Amino acid sequence: MIRLVLLALTLTSGSAAGLTLELPQNAQLTGGSDSQMDSYALPVGPFANGEMQLVETEGLVSRKAWRVEAAGLTTLQLLQPLRDQIAEAGYDILFECNDTTCGGFDFRFGMDVLPEPVMHVDLGDFRYLAARHEELDEPSYLGLLISRSATAGFIQVVSVGMPGDAPPVEITHTAMPTESGEVATPTAPADFATVLERDGHAPLSDLRFATGSSELSPGPYASLQALADYLMTNPDREVALVGHTDSQGPLDTNIALSRRRATSVLERLVNVYDIPRRQLEAQGMGYLAPVANNATEEGRRRNRRVEVIITSTE
Repeated sequence: MIRLVLLALTLTSGSAAGLTLELPQNAQLTGGSDSQMDSYALPVGPFANGEMQLVETEGLVSRKAWRVEAAGLTTLQLLQPLRDQIAEAGYDILFECNDTTCGGFDFRFGMDVLPEPVMHVDLGDFRYLAARHEELDEPSYLGLLISRSATAGFIQVVSVGMPGDAPPVEITHTAMPTESGEVATPTAPADFATVLERDGHAPLSDLRFATGSSELSPGPYASLQALADYLMTNPDREVALVGHTDSQGPLDTNIALSRRRATSVLERLVNVYDIPRRQLEAQGMGYLAPVANNATEEGRRRNRRVEVIITSTE
């Protein structure tokens, strides 16, 4: 049984209508920004027929993201308590979707998302919610994007309201009791280098390949920039780029495709980011190391990926 310990997240818009959300208590702010007078295009419908349904909003725009260290939490478990609090506070839910009903890749890249590693989005496992509160002068808007990696959940909150003196997002951190009753100290906000050093591996989750192709799309990719920065800062580090596929097709074909994709990433790092070849190698696992169930389309999407693994031992 998963227990959520909560902390208060206060959203204010300079008017009487404020919103206090509760996030899991070990949620760590990874980054974001506030702008006293700005505009924001809020998605209020799925990507369909080549278009994204948007509402143009103006006011104090806050963009913030949090990482939640909880390997067992699903995106629905992260979203549901927030959705309930938003509704109880008098917000009208304008639109809600998951990765498939949102429009998948096109929806994700048609909206404003904080870059990796501040906000991680798994194209096969994310949820989105848009809401509005009718205030005395101007309505305030809220957009939530929820996703996860293999080890953590990610929450992006975008709020738009009347300009005010108070910051639109206030958050405090306290210790988080585990299921055993012990107290775990929250870790510092994790970036790509921190995750790679801590776990020895990290997904390059924003890479895009055409279906059945080993050619890496043009990008740019925040994950490759972060990996390049890490390798330049640590010239003695060596890593393996490991491609993975879903289980459709023969194993040998999938291993060859996954290796070619990893090689495509290697060549991009060498030719665009000037990373020495001696720090890199490319391998392919095909469908032998899944992170999700290949019996579902969502699982197959999650399994199609490239990861980086530290191979040097010093």
